[in-house]
Amino acid sequence: MNQRVEIIEQTKGWVKEKLAHDYSGHDWDHIQRVHRNALLIAKDLEVDVLVIELAALLHDAVDEKLFLDVEQAYRDVRALLEQFAITTEQTEHVITILRGISFKGGQQPPLKTMEGHIVQDADRLDAIGAIGVARTFTYGGSKGHRMYDEELAVRDHMTAEEYRKNESTPIHHFYEKLLKLKDLMNTDKGRELAEERHAFMEQFLQQFLKEWNGLA
Repeated sequence: MNQRVEIIEQTKGWVKEKLAHDYSGHDWDHIQRVHRNALLIAKDLEVDVLVIELAALLHDAVDEKLFLDVEQAYRDVRALLEQFAITTEQTEHVITILRGISFKGGQQPPLKTMEGHIVQDADRLDAIGAIGVARTFTYGGSKGHRMYDEELAVRDHMTAEEYRKNESTPIHHFYEKLLKLKDLMNTDKGRELAEERHAFMEQFLQQFLKEWNGLA
Protein backbone atom coordinates (compact mmCIF):
# COMPACT_ATOMS: atom_id res chain seq x y z
CA MET A 1 0.00 0.00 0.00
CA ASN A 2 1.53 3.34 -1.01
CA GLN A 3 1.70 6.26 1.40
CA ARG A 4 -1.18 8.26 -0.10
CA VAL A 5 -3.54 5.28 -0.04
CA GLU A 6 -2.55 4.54 3.56
CA ILE A 7 -3.30 8.14 4.60
CA ILE A 8 -6.73 7.99 2.99
CA GLU A 9 -7.56 4.59 4.49
CA GLN A 10 -6.54 5.75 7.98
CA THR A 11 -8.63 8.89 7.58
CA LYS A 12 -11.64 6.88 6.42
CA GLY A 13 -11.42 4.64 9.48
CA TRP A 14 -11.09 7.63 11.82
CA VAL A 15 -14.07 9.46 10.31
CA LYS A 16 -16.24 6.35 10.14
CA GLU A 17 -15.75 5.83 13.88
CA LYS A 18 -16.30 9.54 14.63
CA LEU A 19 -19.67 9.62 12.84
CA ALA A 20 -20.77 6.07 13.69
CA HIS A 21 -23.78 7.22 15.71
CA ASP A 22 -25.05 10.01 13.47
CA TYR A 23 -28.64 9.72 12.29
CA SER A 24 -29.07 13.26 10.98
CA GLY A 25 -27.90 12.64 7.40
CA HIS A 26 -24.27 13.54 8.15
CA ASP A 27 -23.21 9.93 8.50
CA TRP A 28 -20.50 7.84 6.86
CA ASP A 29 -22.66 7.23 3.78
CA HIS A 30 -22.84 11.00 3.23
CA ILE A 31 -19.07 11.29 3.62
CA GLN A 32 -18.48 8.57 1.03
CA ARG A 33 -20.77 10.28 -1.46
CA VAL A 34 -19.03 13.64 -0.97
CA HIS A 35 -15.65 11.94 -1.40
CA ARG A 36 -16.80 10.37 -4.68
CA ASN A 37 -18.32 13.64 -5.87
CA ALA A 38 -15.08 15.49 -5.12
CA LEU A 39 -12.97 13.02 -7.07
CA LEU A 40 -15.41 13.23 -9.99
CA ILE A 41 -15.23 17.03 -10.08
CA ALA A 42 -11.44 17.03 -9.64
CA LYS A 43 -10.85 14.64 -12.53
CA ASP A 44 -8.44 16.08 -15.12
CA LEU A 45 -7.89 19.29 -13.10
CA GLU A 46 -4.45 20.39 -11.88
CA VAL A 47 -5.15 20.30 -8.15
CA ASP A 48 -3.82 18.73 -4.94
CA VAL A 49 -5.99 15.63 -4.89
CA LEU A 50 -4.77 14.57 -1.44
CA VAL A 51 -5.96 17.87 0.07
CA ILE A 52 -9.30 17.41 -1.69
CA GLU A 53 -9.73 13.85 -0.42
CA LEU A 54 -8.78 14.73 3.15
CA ALA A 55 -11.07 17.75 3.26
CA ALA A 56 -13.96 15.80 1.73
CA LEU A 57 -13.54 13.00 4.26
CA LEU A 58 -13.11 15.30 7.28
CA HIS A 59 -15.58 18.09 6.52
CA ASP A 60 -18.28 16.92 8.95
CA ALA A 61 -15.85 15.91 11.70
CA VAL A 62 -15.88 19.59 12.74
CA ASP A 63 -19.53 20.43 12.02
CA GLU A 64 -21.14 22.54 14.75
CA LYS A 65 -24.43 20.69 14.17
CA LEU A 66 -22.75 17.49 15.32
CA PHE A 67 -20.17 18.55 17.91
CA LEU A 68 -20.74 20.84 20.89
CA ASP A 69 -17.05 21.75 21.24
CA VAL A 70 -16.14 22.67 17.68
CA GLU A 71 -12.66 23.94 18.52
CA GLN A 72 -11.84 20.62 20.20
CA ALA A 73 -13.08 18.90 17.05
CA TYR A 74 -10.61 21.00 15.03
CA ARG A 75 -7.81 20.09 17.42
CA ASP A 76 -8.66 16.41 16.96
CA VAL A 77 -8.56 16.80 13.16
CA ARG A 78 -5.27 18.68 13.31
CA ALA A 79 -3.76 15.96 15.54
CA LEU A 80 -4.83 13.36 12.98
CA LEU A 81 -3.34 15.29 10.05
CA GLU A 82 -0.08 15.88 11.89
CA GLN A 83 0.42 12.12 12.14
CA PHE A 84 0.65 11.91 8.36
CA ALA A 85 3.61 12.53 6.07
CA ILE A 86 2.07 15.64 4.51
CA THR A 87 3.34 19.21 4.46
CA THR A 88 2.34 21.92 6.91
CA GLU A 89 0.86 23.79 3.95
CA GLN A 90 -1.37 20.81 3.10
CA THR A 91 -2.54 20.54 6.71
CA GLU A 92 -3.39 24.25 6.84
CA HIS A 93 -5.10 24.06 3.46
CA VAL A 94 -7.36 21.25 4.67
CA ILE A 95 -8.22 23.17 7.86
CA THR A 96 -8.99 26.33 5.87
CA ILE A 97 -11.39 24.38 3.64
CA LEU A 98 -13.12 22.86 6.67
CA ARG A 99 -13.62 26.29 8.24
CA GLY A 100 -15.10 27.77 5.08
CA ILE A 101 -17.18 25.01 3.53
CA SER A 102 -20.51 25.46 5.36
CA PHE A 103 -23.44 27.51 4.06
CA LYS A 104 -24.34 29.18 7.40
CA GLY A 105 -27.23 31.16 6.01
CA GLY A 106 -25.23 32.28 2.99
CA GLN A 107 -22.98 34.51 5.14
CA GLN A 108 -19.71 32.63 4.70
CA PRO A 109 -16.93 34.37 2.74
CA PRO A 110 -16.05 32.42 -0.43
CA LEU A 111 -13.30 29.84 -0.40
CA LYS A 112 -10.26 30.98 -2.38
CA THR A 113 -8.68 27.81 -3.79
CA MET A 114 -9.79 25.38 -6.46
CA GLU A 115 -9.44 22.54 -3.95
CA GLY A 116 -11.86 24.35 -1.65
CA HIS A 117 -14.26 25.02 -4.50
CA ILE A 118 -14.27 21.35 -5.45
CA VAL A 119 -14.96 20.05 -1.94
CA GLN A 120 -17.66 22.66 -1.36
CA ASP A 121 -19.39 21.72 -4.63
CA ALA A 122 -19.15 18.03 -3.75
CA ASP A 123 -20.80 18.63 -0.38
CA ARG A 124 -23.48 20.85 -1.89
CA LEU A 125 -24.32 18.25 -4.52
CA ASP A 126 -25.20 15.82 -1.74
CA ALA A 127 -27.56 18.42 -0.27
CA ILE A 128 -29.73 18.56 -3.40
CA GLY A 129 -31.56 16.14 -5.68
CA ALA A 130 -33.20 12.94 -4.43
CA ILE A 131 -30.52 12.41 -1.80
CA GLY A 132 -30.92 16.02 -0.70
CA VAL A 133 -34.67 15.54 -0.24
CA ALA A 134 -34.09 12.41 1.86
CA ARG A 135 -31.38 14.06 3.96
CA THR A 136 -33.48 17.16 4.60
CA PHE A 137 -36.31 15.16 6.11
CA THR A 138 -33.89 12.89 7.97
CA TYR A 139 -32.26 15.92 9.60
CA GLY A 140 -35.59 17.58 10.36
CA GLY A 141 -36.91 14.42 11.97
CA SER A 142 -33.75 14.05 14.07
CA LYS A 143 -34.39 17.55 15.45
CA GLY A 144 -38.10 17.05 16.04
CA HIS A 145 -39.17 19.50 13.32
CA ARG A 146 -42.55 19.36 11.62
CA MET A 147 -42.46 18.52 7.90
CA TYR A 148 -44.06 21.83 7.01
CA ASP A 149 -45.83 24.75 8.70
CA GLU A 150 -47.67 26.94 6.23
CA GLU A 151 -48.02 29.68 8.86
CA LEU A 152 -44.23 30.03 9.11
CA ALA A 153 -42.52 32.57 6.85
CA VAL A 154 -39.53 31.61 4.71
CA ARG A 155 -36.44 33.25 6.20
CA ASP A 156 -33.98 35.29 4.17
CA HIS A 157 -30.84 37.38 4.85
CA MET A 158 -30.06 35.49 8.04
CA THR A 159 -27.02 35.61 10.24
CA ALA A 160 -25.31 32.26 10.80
CA GLU A 161 -26.81 32.11 14.31
CA GLU A 162 -30.32 32.87 13.04
CA TYR A 163 -29.92 30.23 10.35
CA ARG A 164 -29.04 27.61 12.96
CA LYS A 165 -31.42 28.55 15.78
CA ASN A 166 -34.60 30.17 14.46
CA GLU A 167 -37.64 28.02 13.76
CA SER A 168 -37.90 26.35 10.36
CA THR A 169 -39.10 23.14 8.68
CA PRO A 170 -37.66 20.77 6.05
CA ILE A 171 -39.85 22.34 3.35
CA HIS A 172 -38.72 25.82 4.34
CA HIS A 173 -35.12 24.59 4.14
CA PHE A 174 -35.49 24.09 0.40
CA TYR A 175 -36.30 27.77 -0.09
CA GLU A 176 -33.84 29.03 2.52
CA LYS A 177 -30.86 27.05 1.23
CA LEU A 178 -31.20 24.12 -1.15
CA LEU A 179 -32.76 25.87 -4.14
CA LYS A 180 -29.98 28.47 -3.95
CA LEU A 181 -27.14 25.98 -4.25
CA LYS A 182 -27.26 25.42 -8.01
CA ASP A 183 -26.31 29.04 -8.63
CA LEU A 184 -23.63 28.94 -5.92
CA MET A 185 -21.63 26.11 -7.49
CA ASN A 186 -17.99 27.05 -8.01
CA THR A 187 -16.95 24.68 -10.80
CA ASP A 188 -18.22 23.92 -14.29
CA LYS A 189 -18.68 20.25 -13.38
CA GLY A 190 -20.49 21.15 -10.18
CA ARG A 191 -22.90 23.38 -12.10
CA GLU A 192 -23.47 20.64 -14.69
CA LEU A 193 -24.22 18.00 -12.05
CA ALA A 194 -26.46 20.36 -10.08
CA GLU A 195 -28.89 21.01 -12.95
CA GLU A 196 -30.72 17.67 -12.86
CA ARG A 197 -30.78 17.57 -9.06
CA HIS A 198 -32.18 21.09 -8.86
CA ALA A 199 -34.93 20.24 -11.35
CA PHE A 200 -35.86 17.18 -9.29
CA MET A 201 -36.26 19.29 -6.14
CA GLU A 202 -38.49 21.77 -7.94
CA GLN A 203 -40.68 18.90 -9.15
CA PHE A 204 -40.76 17.37 -5.67
CA LEU A 205 -41.84 20.64 -4.04
CA GLN A 206 -44.55 21.20 -6.63
CA GLN A 207 -45.98 17.72 -5.94
CA PHE A 208 -45.57 18.04 -2.15
CA LEU A 209 -47.49 21.33 -1.99
CA LYS A 210 -50.13 19.99 -4.36
CA GLU A 211 -50.73 17.02 -2.06
CA TRP A 212 -50.48 19.14 1.10
CA ASN A 213 -53.26 21.38 -0.18
CA GLY A 214 -55.45 18.44 -1.21
CA LEU A 215 -55.12 19.09 -4.93
CA ALA A 216 -53.71 15.68 -5.86
